[in-house]
Amino acid sequence: MAARRTEWPGDSPDSSRAEKELSPKDPAERARAICLRLLTGTPRTRKQLADALHKREIPPEVAEEVLSRFEDVGLINDAAFADAWVESRHHGRGLARRALARELRTKGVDSALIDEAVGQLDSDQEEATARELVARKLRSTRGLERDRRLRRLAGMLARKGYPEGMALRVVRRALEEEGEDTADLDDVGY
Repeated sequence: MAARRTEWPGDSPDSSRAEKELSPKDPAERARAICLRLLTGTPRTRKQLADALHKREIPPEVAEEVLSRFEDVGLINDAAFADAWVESRHHGRGLARRALARELRTKGVDSALIDEAVGQLDSDQEEATARELVARKLRSTRGLERDRRLRRLAGMLARKGYPEGMALRVVRRALEEEGEDTADLDDVGY
């Protein structure tokens, strides 16, 4: 007895025709569908959506029209995106203003919006977060020599975008609170 083959939608010889019918022929409709699909998963910047439309060969004038309309109705809002990004990445990953600005630039956010978003974090907040990060990592460096601990902790803060002076000050204070002698660090530039 021969096995009976189950036919699925799209298995027919006309499957390429069916796929074409599912995707709109009108470039504006395709652009809207692409943007809506991308915005469903996570917020995106205008530049990210423009890049996606360009990659899918949507004509530039159509892309501009669709993106402008999405901005008008509030589906694209780079300022809100930047604010949310700063809040999330600073509190979630402990990133400093410099690292946050760099990430927003790569996402195509305007410089003025970046300045406004990262400006929400003041130096005191940034330093408090740096102290929390060092406190969490400090225990794992016990047993290492002091200079190695200092380099490891300050390097961790530097990778998260903290200024060198702040990073060294925070690490030095944490080591002092733990009983490490840091008096000679002034002589070597720490």
